[in-house]
Amino acid sequence: MKMSDGLESNKGQVKIKFITREEDSSLHVSPNPLFVPVTLKRFGLSEIVNHLLETESPIPFDFIINGTILKGSLHDYLLQNGLSSEAFMTVEYTRALLPPRFLASFSNEDWISSIDALGTMATDGGNGEVVTAPKILTGSYDGIVRIYNLHGKVETQLSGHRQPVKAVKFISPTKFVSAGMDRDVRLWKAGTVGEEDLGKETQNGKTIALLSYHKSSISSLAVNLSSSRIISGSYDNTLAIWSTKPKQMSTSNPLEDLDSRKGNMSSASRKRLKLAVGDSTIKRKSPLAVLESHVRPVEDVIFDTNDDTVGYSVSQDHTVKTWDFVTAKCVDTRRTNHPLLSVTALPNLHLLATGSSARHINLHDPRSSKITNSKLVGHRNFVCSLKVPSNNDYMILSGSHDGTVKVWDVRTNSAIYTITRESEDPATKVFAVGWEKDIGIISGGNDKKLQINSEAEFRK
Repeated sequence: MKMSDGLESNKGQVKIKFITREEDSSLHVSPNPLFVPVTLKRFGLSEIVNHLLETESPIPFDFIINGTILKGSLHDYLLQNGLSSEAFMTVEYTRALLPPRFLASFSNEDWISSIDALGTMATDGGNGEVVTAPKILTGSYDGIVRIYNLHGKVETQLSGHRQPVKAVKFISPTKFVSAGMDRDVRLWKAGTVGEEDLGKETQNGKTIALLSYHKSSISSLAVNLSSSRIISGSYDNTLAIWSTKPKQMSTSNPLEDLDSRKGNMSSASRKRLKLAVGDSTIKRKSPLAVLESHVRPVEDVIFDTNDDTVGYSVSQDHTVKTWDFVTAKCVDTRRTNHPLLSVTALPNLHLLATGSSARHINLHDPRSSKITNSKLVGHRNFVCSLKVPSNNDYMILSGSHDGTVKVWDVRTNSAIYTITRESEDPATKVFAVGWEKDIGIISGGNDKKLQINSEAEFRK
C-alpha cells in the first residue's frame, strides 16, 4: 500500500509542536507536543493557538512548515511531501499579514529609476518648527529629481543633471543627494515645504556642491546620517566616500583640470569638462577616499545598519564585498555564480540579501564562511531593487524587470504577495522599490508611474 493510500484511509491526527519567533512574549505558547486533526487548515490552527494563548480577541496567524506557508490542510501538506500521519512536525506560527492594497499612482515625465521616502517630520523652518508631511524623492531618466507629496503634486523640482538620474537619497526634508549617468554626485538644498504650503507652486532647489571623481555612470548611493557620510558606487568599478557637509571635502577646480589634461583627453571628456564651466559657480568637491577592489561595474552599496564604519557592495563581477571605511580597504569578498544587482540588510537576523541577474534573491550571513544561506525564487527577470521595512525583521520587498514587486518572508521559500502594476503593460519593468511607514510600499519603473500600495499590515 502506498503511503498516500494510508493517509487517505486514515485522516486521523498528527503530532505537532508550535514555535514562534514573534518578539512579543505574550504570543508564545508552550513547546510541548500535541495531537491535532490532520484536516485542520490555517483557521483551525489559529483557533488552537488562540486557545493556548487565552487571548481576549482572536489573532489570525499564518503557519510555516519547513519553509513552506501552509495553504491547505495538514493532510494536504503530508500528501504533497510524501509524509505519513506518524510524522512529528514543528509548525511555526506568525501573525498573518493582509495583502498590500493599491492606493495611488502618479504620472511622471519619464522612467523612474530610483526612489527614497521620508515620513512626517518636525524641522526648523527658520520661523519656528515646521511639520513636514510625508514625501517621496524620485530620480528620473529625464535627468530631473522630483519630490512628490501624497496628493501626487511635485512640491520640489531639482534640475541640473545632464543625463538620467540613477540614485537619490534624502539627507533631511530640505537636503538631498543624487547621482546618475553624468558621473556627478549632486548635493541639493531646497526650502521647507510644510503642511500649510501644500497648495503653493512647485519650488526649485539648488545644487550646493558637485562631488566629482567617477569616470563612468554612478549606479547607487548610500547615506549615513550619524557619520555624515555618503557612499557612491559606479560603473568605473569603484566606490567613493563623500561627506554630506561640503566643507569637510577638498575643493577641486575643473578649469585647471581642463588646462592641464586637454592634450591627453578624448573629445567626449573635453566636452564634459567644458560643460562644467556652466556649473563653475558651484563648489566642486573631491572624495574623502576611493575604494578599489571590484573588477566589474558596482551596482549597489549600503552601510552596515549597526556600524557606520562598515559597508557592503555588490557588482556585476558576481561578488559581495565588505568594506572598512576607516582604512578604505575591502576586508571580505564572497563570490556567487551570477552578476549581483542589488543589496539590502536584515540587521536583526545578521543577513544580507542580494538580488541577481539570475532572477533570485540570495541570503548571506557576512559572519559565516558559507557563501549563501538560502535563495528566494519567484521573479522572472532581473532583481534590481531591494528594501527591508523597518517594522518587520523578516520581510523583504523586491522590485524586478518582470514588472512586479514581491513581498517575502525570509522564513519561507516563496513570496507571500506579488504586487503588479496598475498599467498592466506586460513590457513594464520595475526599477526601484521603497517603503515608508507613513506611506506604504512605493515603486517606479519604465511605465512612468509612481505607484503606492499599502504595506502588508497585520490582520486584525
